[in-house]
Amino acid sequence: MNPLNIVVLGGTGFVGHHLVAALAADGHRLTVVTRARAGHPGLLLPPSARLVELDVHDPDALAVHLHDADVAINLVGILNERGDSGRGFQRAHVELTRSLITACTTSGTRRLLQMSALNAGRGSSHYLRTRGEADALVKQSGLDWTIFQPSVIFGPGDGLFCRFASLLRFAPVLPIAGARVKFAPVHVGDVVEAFRRALARRDSIGQTYELYGPDILTLAEIVNLTARTLGLRRWVIGLPEPLGRLQAEIGEWLPGKPISRDNFRSLQLDSVGGIDGLHRLGIEPTRIAARLPDILDRSTPRQRRLDRCRKHR
Repeated sequence: MNPLNIVVLGGTGFVGHHLVAALAADGHRLTVVTRARAGHPGLLLPPSARLVELDVHDPDALAVHLHDADVAINLVGILNERGDSGRGFQRAHVELTRSLITACTTSGTRRLLQMSALNAGRGSSHYLRTRGEADALVKQSGLDWTIFQPSVIFGPGDGLFCRFASLLRFAPVLPIAGARVKFAPVHVGDVVEAFRRALARRDSIGQTYELYGPDILTLAEIVNLTARTLGLRRWVIGLPEPLGRLQAEIGEWLPGKPISRDNFRSLQLDSVGGIDGLHRLGIEPTRIAARLPDILDRSTPRQRRLDRCRKHR
């Protein structure tokens, strides 16, 4: 495959920094677009990638950097917004996608790879609703598009196992909403490989790939597995729906929104997939057990040092 000139939106995020590194290793030239360069002081990009700061909602500004691009990749997404009106999700998912499509059309960039989510367009959450609206825009764009719909993504520094690990280290009892909701976590490396293979395959144009792993776990099982892997004894309490809703109401006002009303609405649907996109792309899925110990061991170096100090007291 000849080297491509690729513009990446959302390249500084969890999936983004893995994908940018992989595409750079493949020999592609990359422009990583961000709205705030100062927000990523420790970001290390490969030599073939450059970081550009601009208003990502300005289609004219985007078109300038897309004028000689072969591919645009949109990884932008948020899990929470300020308040609960849906406007933050609408702006991040729908309006940004619309601006990018306009910029691609203006610049002549035909190829668009779009990150979405499993269950996009289903349920009552703002997150899933706006993901579905963005997918519809992409499908109507007239571009050579490919959409990826992952379940929850796991890997070093993730917002799943690593996030629960940080809570479990300090909480002997952890009450959780949506304890029985099922997930099929997909490894970040498999998601990256799906993007790489789609780039190389013309038959991926016009396709939507559901990306999910082979291990189906409830949220309670995910938390318990995290605790066991860390060697911790913890009591995980699945909350009934009224108490889960109350937890989300309280979480709405806590710093960082550990759980929000919209998260709770998303937890009304299992995230397990139906048509295996990894299989369609010829990718052998990564099992959780094969990677989880290393993921958690690498997740919090400072905490590991503190734990070692406590053990030797």
